[in-house]
Amino acid sequence: MILTIPTTEAMESLGRAIAFVAHAGDVFILTGELGAGKTTFARGFGEGLAVETPVSSPTFVVAREHPSRTPHTPPLVHIDAYRLGSAAEFEELDIDVPSSIVLAEWSAPYASLLSDTWLELEFHRPSGEGDDFDTDQPRTITLTPHGSGEAFLARVRGALEGSHVSLD
Repeated sequence: MILTIPTTEAMESLGRAIAFVAHAGDVFILTGELGAGKTTFARGFGEGLAVETPVSSPTFVVAREHPSRTPHTPPLVHIDAYRLGSAAEFEELDIDVPSSIVLAEWSAPYASLLSDTWLELEFHRPSGEGDDFDTDQPRTITLTPHGSGEAFLARVRGALEGSHVSLD
């Protein structure tokens, strides 16, 4: 499935919409170049889960757990594996996947260490725009299920039907 996201606000709205159908044990792998919208999506996702602390890029922390203010909602674990150099370093994070919802940036090489099933969201920003990451431009996201992720993708598709996001 390919989504077209027209603005930064729409990217945050997309994150909120998908968060509403996320369950404990769900793993979202966010890939794409710098400035493509991964952290903006994560910020909206955190808002959708009503986490206690704002979601920001955890680049220097690597992994940050955000408890939800909503009872019986699992915490969000936001990972940024950009600075990790090996699977061993990733495993040392010791993420409690079954009890959490995981958003993992720059973690595609390590996805199978988290779960047998995950949804990859590949973010693309327009090319030819230089390094102007602040310009509000349309982005595309390709969603690809891995493992037995078709049901996972169906939940996401259901959350997006009727929204302002275009589904291709």
